Amino acid sequence: MENPIEISSEACVGCGQCIPACPFDAIDMPEATAQIDLTKCTLCGACVPTCAFDAISIEEKAAADPNELGQYQNIWVMVEQHGGTIEPVTYELLGEGRKLADQRGMKLCAVLAGHQVEALSQDLIAHGADMVYLADHPELESFRDEPYTKVLIRLIETHKPEVVLFAATAAGRSVGSRAAVKINTGLTADCTGLAIDPATGNLLQTRPAFGGNIMAVIECPAHRPQMASVRPNVMTPTEPDSARQGEVITIDLQPEDLASRTKRLAFVPEAGSTVNITEANILISGGRGIQKPDNFAMIQELAEVLQAGVAASRAAVDANWIAYSHQVGQTGKTVCPKLYIACGISGQIQHLAGMASAEVIVAINKDPDAPIFDIATYGIVGDVLEIVPALTTECKKLLKR
Repeated sequence: MENPIEISSEACVGCGQCIPACPFDAIDMPEATAQIDLTKCTLCGACVPTCAFDAISIEEKAAADPNELGQYQNIWVMVEQHGGTIEPVTYELLGEGRKLADQRGMKLCAVLAGHQVEALSQDLIAHGADMVYLADHPELESFRDEPYTKVLIRLIETHKPEVVLFAATAAGRSVGSRAAVKINTGLTADCTGLAIDPATGNLLQTRPAFGGNIMAVIECPAHRPQMASVRPNVMTPTEPDSARQGEVITIDLQPEDLASRTKRLAFVPEAGSTVNITEANILISGGRGIQKPDNFAMIQELAEVLQAGVAASRAAVDANWIAYSHQVGQTGKTVCPKLYIACGISGQIQHLAGMASAEVIVAINKDPDAPIFDIATYGIVGDVLEIVPALTTECKKLLKR
């Protein structure tokens, strides 16, 4: 097949059913048969089942030749930075990547994209990287899916890493999944554990499955690179060593690397609390037990007294009581504060997956059999609407606020 996707001029009857099926507006009917714009097509395959005449075909890429797997070397980390500041999850990835690289006898490499971010390279080296691939250009100043993905894909195709790690954030999930499709490999999302199989050298990727009821270990033996995303606050970050030495390789970017169908018009921060719950040392979290959205004011008041962040369970977010950015759990954010106060949260396993690693957990719930008490350091059985205001009053007295 000359192109990765083609429409047979002999089989196509010009019915046009494939045109609305394409989510990227990549199919047109300039003549009697449909045509695909390969600059827009992402090879998602949505058009194939809509053709009743089997006129559309996508090239199936074969698995890598086992003899070629040895060409793939080194462990890579995709750096997440915003406004010239490296996100803490990157240090967690470097810490885990350093362990994997040492086990494999390989180098740990960081991929850094942005504008005027070269100064960050030494910080990455201090946190464990042996090499930094630097993509520095004004077009990369703010994150956009397409150019960041194109830069990464070109690097992967040129240097052939064995493993690529991403943060399980909005940016990391977008770039990782796009890159995996383009280079025909797998991506295990939201991993909570990474290890090397000593027998095969494959990456063992552990993640929750079936609603968090089991832990699945996933391998990708026939494709390279092996790719995985890791949720923030799951891994242990490295301690920096300013004496470490490393190599910085500046990438010669081409115009096609920077092409994008979108542009950033403005950045509008979310109104309300500015506390990032993934970085807060103290979190006050509300659930269905607080009964109505107005009662989050009670949670907010305690949070202000303790200089804490406000978090929530999925039930509270789904009820539109509070924004999704506050959600803790398997489908929200993973947090690891020094103190987590769960107010009216029963403690379903999906929520526990996002906060069980907190140093001290205080649970307030009127149900003495609530699962949250199984992991709580301290438990208070009672009406959350009475206990939280009382707790706020006492904290004000003690802290004189």
